Amino acid sequence: MFNSELLSELAPFTISGYDLFREVIETDSALPAKLKSLFAAVAACNRRYPELARNELDRAARLGLTRNEAAAGLILLSSLRGEGAALAFDATIRAIYPPACEDANPPRHPSSHPPELVRAAPGEAEANFKAYFGTTPPALATLLRLAPKGADGYFLMRKGTIDCNQLDRKAAELMLIAVLASDYSPQAATHIRAARAVGATDEEMAEAILCAVPSAGIAAWMATGVLLEAQQ
Repeated sequence: MFNSELLSELAPFTISGYDLFREVIETDSALPAKLKSLFAAVAACNRRYPELARNELDRAARLGLTRNEAAAGLILLSSLRGEGAALAFDATIRAIYPPACEDANPPRHPSSHPPELVRAAPGEAEANFKAYFGTTPPALATLLRLAPKGADGYFLMRKGTIDCNQLDRKAAELMLIAVLASDYSPQAATHIRAARAVGATDEEMAEAILCAVPSAGIAAWMATGVLLEAQQ
């Protein structure tokens, strides 16, 4: 946005306000800047802004984010937003972390070998839904009844989003909040509760929400920031 001559000439307040949002994202405070840059990259990919996503992830890498940590965004988008968004972010990761710069530990399942698939045990999905949400949400109850294999798939992909990445549980929940904020989604309320349950502070959640501003504007805060008070 700073490259816009028109904004610089005609709207100094707009540029100045954006600079303050950028300061929140790009400096260590309640959350480390490398994580906030990752959150901003994932939110930008979700909104289909590949250049912005690449710039954000490039900053995260320069701040010390590893490829495997960046893959947490790939895992999240795979379940939350589907194949298209996931493959777009996979391409972004490959652009920022070329083979010569990859982590010392290679992926467990190289692309030339099929991954070892897991399956949910009978009743495991429903028990997990009740433990996480406090009850089985109506949509998931319907899925369990009409397409139980889909319910197991939902459980496994959600488990992957939270458990199968290089970030801790709190960071995973905060990234979910950032992406949902970029869509102005009320579903963010669920993950605000979950983030609180694993120790996230309101200040950390506020900064995670602001990571959606570069790709979704200040409406991201207006839609999601209000949920911080509602979920007290």
